Amino acid sequence: MKPPDLLHRALHDPGPGDPPLRPLPDDVARLLRDLDAPPRLAAHLRAVHDVAHRLVDRVARQHPTLTLDRAAVLFGAATHDIGKTAHVGELSGPGSAHEEAGRALLLARGVSPERARFAGTHATWNVPGLTVEDLLVSVADKIWKNRRVRELEDLVVGRLAMVSGRPVWEEFLAFDDLLTAIGEGAEGRLAFQASYPT
Repeated sequence: MKPPDLLHRALHDPGPGDPPLRPLPDDVARLLRDLDAPPRLAAHLRAVHDVAHRLVDRVARQHPTLTLDRAAVLFGAATHDIGKTAHVGELSGPGSAHEEAGRALLLARGVSPERARFAGTHATWNVPGLTVEDLLVSVADKIWKNRRVRELEDLVVGRLAMVSGRPVWEEFLAFDDLLTAIGEGAEGRLAFQASYPT
């Protein structure tokens, strides 16, 4: 099978679970095709984007007074690792060069700085000035594989408690339940990603 066929599959196969993985937004899928993205990157972005959908839907439902740019979170999740098209080695190994490269790539393609920022902020949740949208993209990028990062989760819980007025422990329990439920699908998402080459 030729790589473009694999990229098409990574973008369109239903993936694991029921319901199937949501497709990436059309503009993101088109960008990945234009960049000749590795199929594994497309599979990864779909998995994180799908998890972000679940996160923002539940958070918005539980916190109707929270000012949340749902579209920004979903775009951020769908493009957070786009810089790995230039730093392919970081698909299977460590590295952070893809973060600034991704932001620059998106800016060069006409994406607004407000949307392009997620490529640079998804791995740095402990810097000042991040929004709840930045934090949720970071959580999605961790929980898709059932990785729990207490410091990151505490930041989200603190924001949610400020909005709801509920005690932090109540918000923690609700958020923990959500992340636990999402994390249960990690094995299937990891297998889906691993079934595509870098």
